[in-house]
Formats: sequence, C-alpha cells, structure tokens
Amino acid sequence: MKTYDPGKSTTEVRQGNSRLMNMRVLLFSTVGVLVALGLVFLWFFVFAPGPGTAN
Repeated sequence: MKTYDPGKSTTEVRQGNSRLMNMRVLLFSTVGVLVALGLVFLWFFVFAPGPGTAN
C-alpha cells in the first residue's frame, strides 16, 4: 500500500497493532472459555448422584 505520510511506519501503513491487543483479546477470551467450561464440569461433578442413588 502506498502512503504519502513519511512519518508512518510499515506497521502503521498495514494497520497493524504494535501492542498486540488482538493477541490479548484472543488469550483472555480463551482463558475465559476454559474457566467457564471448568465451572460447568465442576457443577455437574459436585451435583452428580452418588453410586447408591441410581434407580
């Protein structure tokens, strides 16, 4: 992409993010999903019927 602003770097011309905000969002959302799945698993594990209560 051709730019007429000599003050812009290659990353800025490509609209890249030098602070890696996209990576942070990806990591935080992945951790959030894993925590949510862990809580669901824990919920079903805690409230599962014992071996003597099956009919």
